[in-house]
Amino acid sequence: MFLKEGTNKKGGENKNMNEFKKKIASALAAGALLLNVTAPALAGTVTFEVSGNGSDSESEIKFEQENEVTVEQSNYADVLNNVSVKSNTGDNEAEDNTGGDIVIETGDSETSVTVSNTLNSNVAQVESCCLGDVEAKISGNGTDSDNDIDLELENEVELKQYNDATVLNYVDAKSETGDNEAEDNTGGEVSIKTGNASTTVGVSTTANSNSAWVTGGGEEGGGSLSAIISGNGSDSENEIELELENETELEQSNYADILNDVYVKSETGDNEAEDNTGGEVAIETGDATADVTVDNLVNFNWADIGSCGCLEDILAKVSGNGTDSENEIKAELETEKEVKQYNDFDCKGEIKDACAEVDVKLDSGDNEAEDNTLGGEDPTIETGDAGADVEVNNSGNSNVFGGGLDFPELEFDFDFGNWAFLWAWFSGLSS
Repeated sequence: MFLKEGTNKKGGENKNMNEFKKKIASALAAGALLLNVTAPALAGTVTFEVSGNGSDSESEIKFEQENEVTVEQSNYADVLNNVSVKSNTGDNEAEDNTGGDIVIETGDSETSVTVSNTLNSNVAQVESCCLGDVEAKISGNGTDSDNDIDLELENEVELKQYNDATVLNYVDAKSETGDNEAEDNTGGEVSIKTGNASTTVGVSTTANSNSAWVTGGGEEGGGSLSAIISGNGSDSENEIELELENETELEQSNYADILNDVYVKSETGDNEAEDNTGGEVAIETGDATADVTVDNLVNFNWADIGSCGCLEDILAKVSGNGTDSENEIKAELETEKEVKQYNDFDCKGEIKDACAEVDVKLDSGDNEAEDNTLGGEDPTIETGDAGADVEVNNSGNSNVFGGGLDFPELEFDFDFGNWAFLWAWFSGLSS
């Protein structure tokens, strides 16, 4: 289940930052570890045959094949971003002037901060499991012969993917056009006019994605098994013993600790026009706006295990053997799959279970026009608008097991052309 949280202090609709395609896209984050393993398997038709041996002969075939693939992918990331930005066109003073108009007019002050963390991704494809065609046959051996075929075929895949991310983002952004003073001036009009102060902060963290394919290998799927004891002489002892074992163990784990601490201030106010004599007094401020977006997208596991070791056709046959013969076919087929998917998403900070601590201050007020004399009109103070747009989105902890996604067919070679194609494909999901 996805964990979603969204806030918007303006009351507008949140942007949909939590689309499923974004979660899949995180699987191909920059710096990802991509692995393609093709383990050896029985290819084509493998035949084990004991045939045409004379009376009283003893014939035995023992075959043991073991394929073992162990893959471990681990990523550890500790990220600290400490950003402090101040943009200021204000804090101007015009004082103790005589004989002319006093004008303070500031330009706009704009601050834009973007922090983007993209880290910790594992992608693995393992082809190893399915057998080719296996034929075990005991036939046409003489009287009193002792014939034995013993096959043990074992295939084991162990895949572990692990991500650990600790991300701390500290952002302090300030835009200011205010805090201007025009005081103790004589003989003219006094005017303070500020520009706009706008602050935009975007913090984005995309971390911890595991994608794993464990497939049977080969385009035609599983093979066939044929075990035949036929046409052997009287009093012969014939035995075929088969043990086929396939074991797949897949473990995916993600741990994420995230803190976003954002302080934003936009100010056009705090202007003073005091103790002026001889003219009109006017204070006009611009708008103070802030736009803050915090988006955390963490902890995604996707896994698919094909029909490893599948046998599409099985034939066991005992026929046409002589008097008092002893014939036995033993077959033990075992397939075991174990999948573990785990996510841990913790938010650090003083506010429990909050991945974003956002403090926004907007100020177009706190202006003063006092103790002014002889103006043709009363002093005027006109402030601009103050508006904040804050959005917090948390998306995390998703486990998907099974073939629910139709991935494109491509060669899993680590090259940037293929990488770009995969990214574009993933980003296009659900669009």
